[in-house]
This record gives sequence, C-alpha cells and structure tokens, in this order.
Amino acid sequence: MQEIFGKNGAETPEPLRATVSGCVPDWLQGTLLRNGPGMFTLGGTTYNHWFDGMALLHSFTFKDGEVYYRSKFLQSDTYKKNMAANRIIVSEFGTMIYPDPCKNIFSRVFSHLSNAISDFTDNNLINIIQYGKDYYTSSEVNYINQIDPESLQTIGRVNYRNHIALNLATAHPHYDKEGNTYNMGTSIVNLRGPNYVIFKVPAHASGEAGRNVALKNIQEVCSIPCRSKYYPSYFHSFGLTENFIIFVEQPFKLDILKLATAYFRGVTWGRCLRFDKEDITLIHLIDRRKGKAVSTKFYTDALVMFHHVNAYEEEQHVVFDIITYKDSKLYDMFYLHNITEDNHFIQTNKTSSRPACQRFILPLNIDKDLSGTNLVKLEGSRASAVQQEDGSVYCTPDTLCEGVELPRINYKFNGKKYRYFYSLKVKWSPCPNKIGKVDVVTRQGLEWTEEDYYPSEPVFVAAPDAKEEDDGELWGGLTRHTSYAYSHSYQQRVLRTADSKLYAKAAMRTYLRRSKSISLLRAERPRNFFSGVILSSVISQNPEKPPFLLILDAKNLKEIARATISGSVHMDLHGIFIPKKD
Repeated sequence: MQEIFGKNGAETPEPLRATVSGCVPDWLQGTLLRNGPGMFTLGGTTYNHWFDGMALLHSFTFKDGEVYYRSKFLQSDTYKKNMAANRIIVSEFGTMIYPDPCKNIFSRVFSHLSNAISDFTDNNLINIIQYGKDYYTSSEVNYINQIDPESLQTIGRVNYRNHIALNLATAHPHYDKEGNTYNMGTSIVNLRGPNYVIFKVPAHASGEAGRNVALKNIQEVCSIPCRSKYYPSYFHSFGLTENFIIFVEQPFKLDILKLATAYFRGVTWGRCLRFDKEDITLIHLIDRRKGKAVSTKFYTDALVMFHHVNAYEEEQHVVFDIITYKDSKLYDMFYLHNITEDNHFIQTNKTSSRPACQRFILPLNIDKDLSGTNLVKLEGSRASAVQQEDGSVYCTPDTLCEGVELPRINYKFNGKKYRYFYSLKVKWSPCPNKIGKVDVVTRQGLEWTEEDYYPSEPVFVAAPDAKEEDDGELWGGLTRHTSYAYSHSYQQRVLRTADSKLYAKAAMRTYLRRSKSISLLRAERPRNFFSGVILSSVISQNPEKPPFLLILDAKNLKEIARATISGSVHMDLHGIFIPKKD
C-alpha cells in the first residue's frame, strides 16, 4: 500500500489530454475537482497520518468528448512554510512539530509561546466548497483557501473568524435550490461556552470584486449550546431537508483542555478526540425558517458518524440516513505505519466496527401522553422512535446495508425522498476496490470493480434535463415515439455485451443500425445519450496499470468510457463537479 498511501504525489501543472476509450456523453461538459493528501515526506521529515499530507488538487475537464487532467499542490501558508524550510514545520492532525533544535534559544522560546493558544494549519485537504461564485479548499478548521477551479491556482487564504465566530467548520456544506450555501462549525472560545453555529452564505455572494467578499455576506442561522462545556462533539457533516437541519451531536468528543495544552504535553490534535461509548447521541432538529431547534429531545445509543447520505420529510416525519460506526477506530486506521502494509492493516483492524448505513425517523407531531409508544407511523418502516416518560424520544435505527462509505447521491434529490445512493464498498483493506449503488427501497445493490484498481468517491452527474433519479436510461435522449418494449429489449441486448469496455460502442452501433426503423428526427447520437453518469478517479499500485477517470452509466454501473492518464494520479478524498457555463 506504500505506492498508494505513503508515496508523494507529483504535479501535472499543465492540462494533459487523456486517452479516451468508449463514449463520453456530449452533454458532459465541465470540470470534476478533487482534493486529498499528496505529500507525506519532505527533507527527511515524515507525517504520521494519511490525513496530514499536504493537499494536492486534481481536475478532470470534459470538453467535446475529450478529457484533460491537471494537478497542483495547494499553495497554502503551510505548504509555503514547509517548502521554504525544506522540512515539515507546521503541525497537523496526527503530527505535532517542535522547533528545530538548530535554532537559537530566542526562536525556540518564541515558537513555544506562539503555541500556547492553539492555531491550526491551513492545509485544506478534504473537499472543495462553493460560496457564492467562489471556490475554496476546505478541511475542518477556521482556514479555507480560495482557488481558481480552472487553473488550480491558489488565490489566497480566508479565515472564518474574520466573518463569524468559528474555530472549526465542516468540509461538507449543503446547497439549496436557490444556490445558497449552508454550513456549520464550532465556536470554542466563547463567553457563553462552546456552541455549534449554523450559517448561510447567499447565492449572490461573489468574490470577483476582491478577496473574501463572498464570506462578508455570511449570515448566522442558528446557535446550539454544546451539552458539555469542555467536550464539544466532533462532527464532519450534517443533514438538510426543505424545512429542517439535522445535527447529530455524537459522543465522539474534542477535549478542549487537552487541545489547549497539546503542544506542551507532546500530544497531537488527533489524540484530543475521544469516544465515550457509555454516553448517548443527541439528535438536534433545527427549523430552518425560525432558526431554532425543536423542543423535543431526540436521542439514540452511542455511535460515531462522519457522513450523512440524505434526509427528507414525509407525512410529518423527518427521515435521515447516515453512515455509522460502533467505535472511533477509523482515524487510527489511517496512521501511515498501519496502512502501508496491507496484511498488518487487516490483522490490526479485524475487530473494528464496519460502517453501516442506518436510517433514523423523527416524528414531528408528538403527543405528550404517549409514553412507551412508537411514534413512527410511516408504513413499512423498521426504525422506531419511542416516547419516554420525561417526554424525550429514544430512536432506534433501521440498518439499510453495511460496508459502505463516502456516499453520494443525485444532488437534485438532496433534502427530498430518494431511492439511490452511490458509495465505495469497504472491506478490511485500506483501499476500497469497488463502487456500489444501493437501492434503499429494495436494499439491493450493484457493483463495479476491476482487479488491481482502486476507485475514489463516486460523483453523480445528471444531464441538464434528466427526469429520473438515477437517469441513465439508454433512450433518454431519443424521441418518445420509441416503444417501451423495443427500448427494454434493446437495453437487455446491450447489457449482455461481455466486455464492458465495448458497452457504449455496442449501444451506439445498435442505435445507428435501428435508427431508420423507428421514429427519430435524425440518425445521430442524441444529446442526452446516457443521461446520468458516475465519475470516479481510479488508480493502481501496479506500475503497469495506468490511472484513469472512469465514467459509468448511473442506471446499471456499466462502463461507458474511461480516460487514461499518462502521468501520476494520487488517491484523493472528496470533490465536486462544476458544469460548464453556457
């Protein structure tokens, strides 16, 4: 696994044209941006944790059936300081750095004093966020870096604290149908004690007139007091519906006192997190319009979660799906000494919790005189919400499936009742080697896999006028004179094509051959052929197998095309697709 996790990535600063096999849909025009750790050693110094590596940005640009790859290291202040010193001099999540012993005594004393109040790195390696018309790299701290999504140039660092009282913020915001961005973070240094802050950046906010303009329009939506003054909950994401925000205050906690003294104790920031398995998990339901949490106390057993899948409202209930764990060992798994040897990783982590997709249902209409009663009234639901004598509601989830992580949906269905999500399939290996599609209604799934290859988080991209949630229907772009029976038989014939690489070509040949016998306007490839796709960056530790950008039909996970890169592509974490502007 050293080739995938521990090896430094390399930049491809100029656009590199990929070799495309298969058929890239005509409508797929835009850029897939990816972010993740890419440099782990510098000048004889090495990071301890995979989440410490300096951020490497990737872009895959789709233009008229061609794909162009580019990558650059984020020019953060952390990167600049490390490169200037030719060694790692800025502390990260799992690596605490101390003054160079070769420095004089005054420099060493100053370095110690400057760490009396913990400041965080701006090595934003987790995701890409859009605020207004601006794009930013993000992690989970108070710093973000604005970037140019086309050139991958770093424009400059932004501090949330200059605009709103935050010390930490998530890397997974939400966007509503108007284009407003919702996010949340934790205010640790506060006279009233630590609290969680939900905020909004309007869609019209723009940084084109100057740096930081987008965040100058920031609006606080709601503030929620932490239930513990010294141990605020760690959180990585939250849920959003049309009327509500869902925040899971889990017993995976940040020890503030330990964090404040971490530098002097020789403790990394990662070691300031602890899981209290004897505690409960609170579920906060916030009314978006009123900016207040509902009065009912919802809670469940202790769990750890990082990613929300989706949430929606149905018949006076709020339904939300999350990926949960029974312990907090995930972060420990990704210390580099654990993951660079596959067999050691498997043996060490066999007892760790497998991720599970679990559904929680929160009733909105609650009668105070129904103690001991399951208040969930949705037909066919297996989740429960039982009212307690004190009026609180104890929630038991329904497990939809196991062994999935990094979930993505058709974002047009975010906050709405949905049926499908896409994810990586996780087994006891540091690298997931399968992409999965899960039907949350039938609880069945599909998989894509290829030997010796490891995909990244799957990103769904819908055609501009797609109708279905997983709209990859082969006839989506044809005139509706075509009968369903013909369409179905055609689809089955294509699906029986043995070699998935020939899938798109076989479909096109069939389409062109039959075009004269059905009512079409003209015999040419329709604009919305394959009208919903999954994009994933795929790498291998085998030097004989080059990396590529994979394009799958979202309906059945059959390969439509791949764009092979004649260069270095590194394992990443999260990203977004930015459609080309008309």
